[in-house]
Amino acid sequence: MEILQVVLQVLLGLTSLLLTLLILLHKGRGGGLSDMFGGGVTSSLGASGVAERNLNRITVILGVVWILCIVVLGLITKFDSAL
Repeated sequence: MEILQVVLQVLLGLTSLLLTLLILLHKGRGGGLSDMFGGGVTSSLGASGVAERNLNRITVILGVVWILCIVVLGLITKFDSAL
């Protein structure tokens, strides 16, 4: 069980770093606070190209893997402490 826990922790660390990098690669969709007051106008509502769509897919898949790692690690921790 310890090997699985170590593998999941390493996978969680890698996915965390990759998610951070992938999120930073996304194009900004708005101007933040200036958008609230009418300072910015966004013309594209969706992803503009194939690369952006692929980046979205990879980010979502990586996010699901990240969440699954957290849930499985939590379950392992919970049931290890019960034994």
